[in-house]
Amino acid sequence: MQRINRTSRAAAASAVAASLLLSAACGSAASRASGSSERSDIPSAAAAAAMASGLPAAPGSAGPADASAPAAHAAPPAAPAAALASAPAGRCRTGTLKARVGTTDAGAGQRYAPLALTNTGSRTCWVYGFVGLIMIDGNGDALRTRTRRESVQPRRVTLRPGAGAHARLHWTVVPSGTESSCPRSARLMIIPPDEVAHLEIPFAAEVCGDGKIDVRPMEPGTKL
Repeated sequence: MQRINRTSRAAAASAVAASLLLSAACGSAASRASGSSERSDIPSAAAAAAMASGLPAAPGSAGPADASAPAAHAAPPAAPAAALASAPAGRCRTGTLKARVGTTDAGAGQRYAPLALTNTGSRTCWVYGFVGLIMIDGNGDALRTRTRRESVQPRRVTLRPGAGAHARLHWTVVPSGTESSCPRSARLMIIPPDEVAHLEIPFAAEVCGDGKIDVRPMEPGTKL
């Protein structure tokens, strides 16, 4: 198992993030803007004076303005809250996400676990595609991590504030090839889909197969 010193952790994370940005298929949301125009039906000052006196106004006349006539005001702008409510949801950014690895399902040397991302922000956002992963050992050094994307079609998952999505992780704890043992990780760096900044969480696991972790795209819910 190849081990990378801690000074290269940032470089490793940047490399994984660049790979995600180049290879991930991103959905795009088209927003439509609509405008409306209003026609003023407020009569002229001369017409208003004629209406007040009961006499017809002369066509084209512009008499003195009636000081008692109410002034015309433009319609007030839309409330900011309404504008925010109608704004389309954007991609979930790293700063508004919280990560955790859920309960691990163990059996016959195989391990399955959900990597959950929860929207901690105040606005609805969406995730689409695959995460990037880097394992870290107890000394703070990056371990060789081979993230293999499973052949599953990604789909956009919309997350309201407090809602979460998950990616299913799979790895093996049985040494293979020339492996006699498998290094144990202590933490996991996670780069959300199409993001550059990362999250870091506890992750105590022995990953064999030269650090290979199979990953599915993001799916609704936080459990397998």
